[in-house]
Amino acid sequence: MSGPQALQNQGAESELSHAQILAAFSGLLLGMLLGALDQTIVATALPTIVGELGGLSQLSWVITAYLLASTASIPLWGKLGDLYGRKRLFQLSLAVFLAGSALSGIAGSIGQLIAFRAFQGLGAGGLFTLAMAIVGDLVSPRERGRYQGYIQAMFALASVAGPIVGGSIVDHLSWRWIFYVNLPIGALALGVIGVALRLPVQRREHTIDYLGAALLAAAVVCLLLALVWGGSLYPWSSPQIVSLATAAPLLAVAFVLQERRSPEPVLPMPLLRNPVLAISSATLFCSTCAFFAAIVFLPLYFQLVRGNTATNSGLLLLPMMLGITTSATASGRIISWTGRYKAFPVAGLGVMCATLFLFTRMDAAMAPLIAGLLMALFGVGFGMVGEVLIQAVQNAVDQRELGTATGAANLFRALGGSVGVAVYGSIFTGQLRAWLPRLVPPELLGRLNPSSLQASPAAIHGLPQAAREGVTLAVAHGLSTVFLAAAPIAALGFLCALFLQERPLRQRMQPATDQDVGKRVVTPAGEPTRAS
Repeated sequence: MSGPQALQNQGAESELSHAQILAAFSGLLLGMLLGALDQTIVATALPTIVGELGGLSQLSWVITAYLLASTASIPLWGKLGDLYGRKRLFQLSLAVFLAGSALSGIAGSIGQLIAFRAFQGLGAGGLFTLAMAIVGDLVSPRERGRYQGYIQAMFALASVAGPIVGGSIVDHLSWRWIFYVNLPIGALALGVIGVALRLPVQRREHTIDYLGAALLAAAVVCLLLALVWGGSLYPWSSPQIVSLATAAPLLAVAFVLQERRSPEPVLPMPLLRNPVLAISSATLFCSTCAFFAAIVFLPLYFQLVRGNTATNSGLLLLPMMLGITTSATASGRIISWTGRYKAFPVAGLGVMCATLFLFTRMDAAMAPLIAGLLMALFGVGFGMVGEVLIQAVQNAVDQRELGTATGAANLFRALGGSVGVAVYGSIFTGQLRAWLPRLVPPELLGRLNPSSLQASPAAIHGLPQAAREGVTLAVAHGLSTVFLAAAPIAALGFLCALFLQERPLRQRMQPATDQDVGKRVVTPAGEPTRAS
């Protein structure tokens, strides 16, 4: 066979063996694990960092700067991967992440640490989006579920292990090793990716819509800053919050107008009209937003209500991690076997909604076994949602738009987490401010700061017994309200999932389009050459 058809087959059907895919996949997982861990591992070290560098008022920015940068950069990484090739861009994003880690480790002031964490977050945004798109390059949609289930399990592991690992490093080494430990693992990931990953690379004329990327990033930053600062640093009616809340939709409109006129939009508007992408993105936003109510605030339940240590509270989340791992792996294999996927996010979000309502009943008297079963059930529900929806999106778009579509879906997933943390934090702080005056003796009330309780639960250990008991009850009320607020969000995700179109999963990789034929040939070494 020769000519265009041969090139199609060579570009699209040069499938790797299962062992080769696993080798490349291990490098992708290592890179994503680093990015996911750094969303949570730093939280445990914040009091120690502030004790050495100062800047208590800027404490939250060590985490917020990372989340803002990673969230805002996701669509751009996805688009660049479509244009320049995902392997090289993944290596670049990992290199940026590792450089940010090294710089964060040597930071000499809180301002430097915040800046370096933002730089690190830029790399993290590429790690998530490009790795998931690369999975779409390596295996067909029908077989993709078994691999993406591992990604979901990895995120669960990182969410639980982050606080535990961070606490151990701070206790036995230095907070700076939280960042230094990324370097050898990241170097290993770079080596594995360089040797094991072989992808066809398209060469085509392109321009980058930098203005569109800047407008999108600005809109995301304004939205998240309004939610993070509102009700805590500034009143909701303050000029700062009103200005940010006004700027976010205006920038979003400007972004849409720019994308409609750009020849190479970062986020093509016709792509967003794809019903599978639109429904999956909305469902991902809701599911991740609901998930963060559990992963962020259940540790506070264990530490402030039940009196467990920070390390033990992380260990007590293991039932949730096991539930996510089990259901994500099982659902991926079932999808690969049956080719059907819609039932999983529908059932998963239904379970999440019911479990969040049950979380509102958690108090100091709840038996640990019951709490563990509830968390395991919640994990089972969440494990059936995220990667299944990514798989549906990748199955519904052209191969040339795989990275852009994956980036769009991941943007909404990341926004769900960031918005959830901000909104739930405001709800929790507001509840503490309402309940603490009722439950804590007036002479002890002045020693309590709701924001510091959330950032450092250990702050209550030195309080008198009367204050500790009042704080425990106030926290229980606050957590109940947070879970009650998260349940309708999961219910909204359930309703969105009901409208998801279930398209047959392709059992073969999508062939190259006519305009790509003749533009790329993959040599045995994996480097692209132009066809003659």
